[in-house]
Order: sequence, then structure tokens, then C-alpha cells
Amino acid sequence: MAARRLQTYTSLWAMMPHDDSGETLPYDAICEMVAGAGYDGMAIDLGAGDVAQAREVRPHMERNNLTPLIVAFPKTIESLRETLIMAKDFGAPFVDVIGQVMPLSVDGMIPVIRKWIDMSDEIGMPIQFETHRNCITNDLYATLCLIDAVPEMRLCADLSHFVVDREFKLPLDHRDQGLIQRIIDRSDSFQGRVASRQQIQVQLDFPQHAKWVELFRGWWRDGLESWRARNDEGDCIFLCELGPPEYAMTGPDGREMSSRWDEALTIRRWVMEMWDEMERG
Repeated sequence: MAARRLQTYTSLWAMMPHDDSGETLPYDAICEMVAGAGYDGMAIDLGAGDVAQAREVRPHMERNNLTPLIVAFPKTIESLRETLIMAKDFGAPFVDVIGQVMPLSVDGMIPVIRKWIDMSDEIGMPIQFETHRNCITNDLYATLCLIDAVPEMRLCADLSHFVVDREFKLPLDHRDQGLIQRIIDRSDSFQGRVASRQQIQVQLDFPQHAKWVELFRGWWRDGLESWRARNDEGDCIFLCELGPPEYAMTGPDGREMSSRWDEALTIRRWVMEMWDEMERG
């Protein structure tokens, strides 16, 4: 039997820049830094960048043994096709779809999701639908209806978006925790960012954010446990995605208030420790 592995990724978007210096490193330096920190791969975000950028960074990733993960923002149903073909050529494990086709009703969303899944099957490139704002999975409730209506729909859980979307209060009540658990149980990969009910990305070590850090650490543990219960082999991908401003909060001088590079490594360490504990039983 093939082994189960936890694979940790960061995002090219999160590296531009990677800290509060405001300096964006060249691609070769970015890839060396990411690989040197122990990451297994790097997400290439076609919303923050484009195909030309993806092709330019690819050889640097290959030299550093970094697996590319393609994040797509298709604005039409058919436009996903070229991205799937490119991702297959790149050797991506899947395409993370943040679908910009957004019907107003769930009944309107269902055929969109099914057409993208059919396209994925036709090309032979797996897809996961990221839980994200300003896309077809914008709302928690609509997404829950979608996964009920389309059983083959698989998710990539970035739960920070739903915390802001629903303005969750702490302590989280039993009902809301149950709704998030349904998302977790349909997710085949996970993303690392801590949000509060008002902010999409908060600093990990500010005392006022400790309750939100605790919430997300619990969800990440639940996610790993759920994935392991459903998979006897394969790779569980966890993407540490701490975005630059204006995702990252800044002070009056425009500088970031914490080190995202260090925070991402902290999240990576937490998740790896959780996985190792589960491996030991």
C-alpha cells in the first residue's frame, strides 16, 4: 500500500512580497527560499498572476523540486479547459477552482459545477472547488446546498472566507460547527490562514486574536483527521497562504504589522505536528 503523506505548500502570490520590506524577489530566489524552508510545492495563482507568469516561474520550481498547484479563476465555463490542460502539462496534483461564473440561484449553479466536473473528467485533471468569497462558493449556505446536490463535488477548504462571510461569533455554536464540519468532510485539501469575523487575515501572536487561532487550529486538526479517515493512501495537501497587503493588515505607514513568512512557517509547523501525532496514533 502506498503511504499517506502530508504535503505542505505556499503560494507564489504570498511571496510577492513575502515580508514587510515590500521587496519582491526574483523567481529563482523565491523558489530557493520556499524549497529551503521545506515546502513541497507552491501554488500559482492565475488571479493574482497569469499564464505567462506561470510559464516563467515553472523552470525555477522544477530546479528546486517544487510541485506546482494551479489556482484558476475561470470567468466562463469553457475558459477552464485551457487551464486544465496547462495544469496537466505542469504536473499539478489538481486545479483549485475559484469559479467566477456565479448564477444567483443554487439551481443555476448546479449545471455550472457539473459541466466543470465533466470537463475535468474528460481532460483527466482533477479539480477541487475552493471555498472563497466572490465566486460560486461565496456563501456557506449555498455551498452546502451545492455539495448536497452534486455528490461528486470536492472542495478545497479555505475556511477563513466563511468566517468573514457568516460573521461567526465565538464561542461557535453547535449548529455552525456542524455546518463547517460538513464542509471539512467534503474537502480534499486545506488552506492555512486565520480570520476573525471582521478580518480575512489576522496576526497569529496578537493576544486579541488567540481565540481565532484556537478555532482554526481545531478546524485544521479536524480536516486532517477527516482526510485520513477517508484516504488510506495519497497526499494530503495543506497550503499556507498568507497574502500580501491588502490581505495583510498594515499600519499608518503602510507597512505590515507582522512577518507573514514566519507566520506561514508557524502554521506549517503546527499542521506537521498534528499529522505526526496522528501517525503515531
